[in-house]
Amino acid sequence: MSLKQLDTLLKFERDKESKAIQALQQAEKDYQDNLQRLNNVGDFRLEYMKRVSERSQTGIDSATYGHYHAFINKLDNAAKQVEIAIQQAKALVGQRKSQWLKQRQKVQAVEHLRAKLLVKAQLKAAKQEQKMFDEIANQQFIRRHY
Repeated sequence: MSLKQLDTLLKFERDKESKAIQALQQAEKDYQDNLQRLNNVGDFRLEYMKRVSERSQTGIDSATYGHYHAFINKLDNAAKQVEIAIQQAKALVGQRKSQWLKQRQKVQAVEHLRAKLLVKAQLKAAKQEQKMFDEIANQQFIRRHY
């Protein structure tokens, strides 16, 4: 494989790695967003429970209490849905990280192969240069002695 082909392959693999990093970052952002949503729902539920408690001290009819209770149940259901989303987002983060690591290994393999090819080319060039200097030295030696 030529150096030009390896450079093209390396660019392709690096582009894929960049996309894998972006996908991982997006998955991590979604995970963090879901954690924040869960905290917000929990905070709102706590605040709402405080209001219900304060209101119940002054007296509350059963219909109003039923509405409060139904709303709290909706908040609990929302929290459960967000917890499910968190689990899915966490799994996606793991999957994206695995994909990125595999792609990173591919990039490193191509970089290693490219480095080996460069060293081989440099050795070949050094041998050719040495051969050229040897030939020049031989020619000079022959001219001096004949």
